[in-house]
Amino acid sequence: MIDAAIIGLGRWGQAIVQAVQGKSTQLRFVRGVCKEADGMRGFAARHGLELSEELDDALADPRVTAVMLATPHSLHVDQIIAAAAAGKAVWSEKPLALTRAQAERAVEACGRASVMLGLGNNKRCFPSMLALKQLVANGTLGEVLHVEGHFCNEHSTRVTGGRREDPDESPGGGMTGAGLHVLDAFVNLAGPVARVDARLFARKPAPDPRDVAAVLVEFDRGATGLMATVRAGPAFWRVHVFGTNGWAEARDETTLTVALMGAEPQTRSLPAADSLAGLLDAFAAAVDGGKPFPVSTAEMLDVVGAFEAVIGSIAAGVPVKVARNGRAG
Repeated sequence: MIDAAIIGLGRWGQAIVQAVQGKSTQLRFVRGVCKEADGMRGFAARHGLELSEELDDALADPRVTAVMLATPHSLHVDQIIAAAAAGKAVWSEKPLALTRAQAERAVEACGRASVMLGLGNNKRCFPSMLALKQLVANGTLGEVLHVEGHFCNEHSTRVTGGRREDPDESPGGGMTGAGLHVLDAFVNLAGPVARVDARLFARKPAPDPRDVAAVLVEFDRGATGLMATVRAGPAFWRVHVFGTNGWAEARDETTLTVALMGAEPQTRSLPAADSLAGLLDAFAAAVDGGKPFPVSTAEMLDVVGAFEAVIGSIAAGVPVKVARNGRAG
């Protein structure tokens, strides 16, 4: 059992605790850190958390093996470096960083300290996405030619203020939230991104923003991609892979449709699963010496590099090459 501290007890920090506390056999939270601790006393008491206001309290706690960051994006890198220096495994909510150069600092710090680094790309653990990944990995679809993806949700109508509406913390409209999950899916399925051409169409500013980010993607291996994210609208998830032998579409969390060459499309519903709990358990198992964490550090860097290029393309209105080792490729 891995004893952990949650850093940041906003909406998503609470969701992380609730996903595993009293349910997981691999991970439990023993400490919470929140800048407004008085307002979280009730939550902490219900979930058995010792509560304080400083990250250093968690890093100095000998019980704590891992720290989980649900903090503003611009704080992630320095907090990861501090956790690694204290010998703690660390999980960061996405984005890992806002630039590839910053992300490299975090990855290198964890490598030097030989501590596990995990990232909260829980959409990879949707049953539909796990099945889609298997079809790509085992060659059922043949060579990947093209990927399409879309994710929208209604969070911008319900969660207002703070970093989600700060362009310095969350640039690119919905790209920093929902869109990053689609970029991660693209890298997971088709490999590193070489170049992007992105646009942001804003119809209404915050609060309760309405915007659309649309991105044309070129992958290192020659495939192409199209993705979009809409703020706001009813929740919708779709990732569609087209290969030389057929296509497959993951729709929402549990629906998978497969069409192989010469055959009719077949749709099946998969058993539901808690994607966040599954990824948290995978992180705990990796910290405990089990299987490697499902998201490699190379993929983490590839996703941040692609994200940085998307934000740069939106700002400049032109295609942008993806950074390699902190520099444009």
